[in-house]
Amino acid sequence: MLPEELRQQLQTRIKAADDPREQAVNVMFEVQRHYGYLTDEGLDEAAALLSMTPLELEELATFYDFIYREPVGRFVLHVCDGVVCWMFHEGSLFDYMCRKLGVCAGEVSADGMFTVLPTACIGYCDHAPAMVVNGQFYGDLTPERIDEILEQVKTQPCDIVLCR
Repeated sequence: MLPEELRQQLQTRIKAADDPREQAVNVMFEVQRHYGYLTDEGLDEAAALLSMTPLELEELATFYDFIYREPVGRFVLHVCDGVVCWMFHEGSLFDYMCRKLGVCAGEVSADGMFTVLPTACIGYCDHAPAMVVNGQFYGDLTPERIDEILEQVKTQPCDIVLCR
């Protein structure tokens, strides 16, 4: 159940919009931030706040790569699988990350820290290959750079947009 303070904040944001649906993605992100992912309960609560059906929100949620309908790790690695990123590396950096972390796409690492997801172009082509980790862009990736980034983010405080 959403805390009353969060519920009121969301209701205020929704009322300020011309149409409640305009706030659907923002509301889903806030509910996701609260629960760690967009739970079924959270989806139902968001739908009620927005005067939408859960199915309408589900359809929207599944469109966005950054809305998670299943549990994710503390850090979500969105690895660009756009054509430019593929052109600028040998082998698969996505596969390298999965092997290194002992996960398949979408799984949570044993320590609960990481989830690796392929993502359509992230618009960081001038630094391809690239990825986004909890809202932070990283480019010019190599296996060695990935190792450095993974060690670095483990020590970061949890103040990044989607970090829990």
